[in-house]
Amino acid sequence: MDLQPLSLTAQTAFSQVVEVALSADHLRSVADLPGSFVSKMVKGHKYWYYQYTEPAGVRRQVFVGPDGEAVGALMQRAAEPAAAQSLGPLVRSAGVLGCAEILPRHYRVLRRLAEYGFFKAGGVLVGTHAFVAYGNMLGVRWSGTDVARTQDIDFAHAGKSISLALAPHCQVQTHEAIQSLNMGFLPIAGLSGKTGGAYLIPNEKEFRLDFLTTVGRSGDAPFEHPDLHVTLQPLRFMEYSLENVQQTALLCGDSATLVNVPHPARYALHKLIVAGEREGAFQTKSVKDLMQAGLLLAALREIRPWEVDEALANLLGRGKDWSSRLQRGLLALERQFPAEGFGDWLRVE
Repeated sequence: MDLQPLSLTAQTAFSQVVEVALSADHLRSVADLPGSFVSKMVKGHKYWYYQYTEPAGVRRQVFVGPDGEAVGALMQRAAEPAAAQSLGPLVRSAGVLGCAEILPRHYRVLRRLAEYGFFKAGGVLVGTHAFVAYGNMLGVRWSGTDVARTQDIDFAHAGKSISLALAPHCQVQTHEAIQSLNMGFLPIAGLSGKTGGAYLIPNEKEFRLDFLTTVGRSGDAPFEHPDLHVTLQPLRFMEYSLENVQQTALLCGDSATLVNVPHPARYALHKLIVAGEREGAFQTKSVKDLMQAGLLLAALREIRPWEVDEALANLLGRGKDWSSRLQRGLLALERQFPAEGFGDWLRVE
């Protein structure tokens, strides 16, 4: 296994990035949105408003107060560096020290969806970008492999089953967020004429956004989520990855954004199940699935093996349909990494 531990300094830097990003997110106010203070004269008196543009492009004004010393002091404080602005030096430091970053164009998509509230509404980042995040979370560097490279960005949401956990009337304009990027993404239409939970840039077919969900009573037909305003493609076994979700930060240049990712142990075991499900042209992806699962399991075995034990017990408790597929994936993993002894550790009985 080609695992290189990050230095303690790098791990500390990443922890600080997550901490400050969380603080900035919790303390975010209207004044954190790009905008400016504007004044209006009403019946001979001067009043101040904060004017800003929502991510959806709608211009808003929030009343601040009448012109005076108190309002002047408030506007002065707003001009001072906030917690979010202090992120830049921390993120740059983490990157220099070896923490993994993602491509700027990918980060742009993720940042925009975060701004529109996709992750706050239960959205989860899955796939290789989550795997990149795990390296920083676990204090290791995935070096010497191509398993951290991708042109796809995969998202998941629990779909209809998560509605009770959200605030009433929680609306996220996901489609509008993607269109606002002006990158040329178009929704993919299936044979029925309905979109199928994915976006492509026509002349860059390798750059793809996929939106996944769990298989429900309606089967595996894509459906448009009424509150997310995007089509979700149901995928078998996805529900396992959407339990015990973790929050972390993705890094790019001098910026960081908070995202939700599956628990790393569940991600690894889910990859073993998915690897056995690949067929035809998609079988080449099973090699990548197994590589990511093997690297993650090796890292977790060193630092938090009990988390894998707990995730394994949960999976096996879901029945034979799950355990048989896991066994098939585990056998493939042992063939790819015969010296690691994964089969002796992860027993499927």
